[in-house]
Amino acid sequence: MIGPLDLSAHVDEALAVQAVAFGLGPDEVAVRRQIVLRHMTYPGARALGATAGGNLVGFVYGMPNDRTHWWSTVVEPYLRAQGHDAWLDDSFVITELHVHPRYQNRGIGRSLITTITDGATEPRSILSAIDVDSPARGLYHSLGYTDLARQVLFPSAPKPYAVMGAPLPLRRR
Repeated sequence: MIGPLDLSAHVDEALAVQAVAFGLGPDEVAVRRQIVLRHMTYPGARALGATAGGNLVGFVYGMPNDRTHWWSTVVEPYLRAQGHDAWLDDSFVITELHVHPRYQNRGIGRSLITTITDGATEPRSILSAIDVDSPARGLYHSLGYTDLARQVLFPSAPKPYAVMGAPLPLRRR
């Protein structure tokens, strides 16, 4: 079942999914907990959850992008260098999307991202993903996301990221 998620009330359940899906340790989860709680106070921030058997097995959250937010300030020079910095305006940013590994490859991630972007009033969506060939990047490409900048380095992130963008509504199969 996919539906609205009060992410502030269920942050620990969501981060448990993210920890397993993304390989996060307790210290990283503690930092991300504060980030998620802060993000959910931003105008237009919203979240969806996927449940199975009463348990949260996946979630997505995002918000209208704001150039003053930390993520935008990091990716802006990379996008500008590629001639794509206008993507930071009038975009809905997918901040996090994670599905528990036992529930991956069942269309849950696709349903989460398409449902949350279907509710966006912005004409396009942006996100960042680790810059390797992966099932996640394959999903994003299949939905119409293209690479806007690659090898984007976030402070304290061990691997480079790609920033991707797609017009809304997302392409369906």
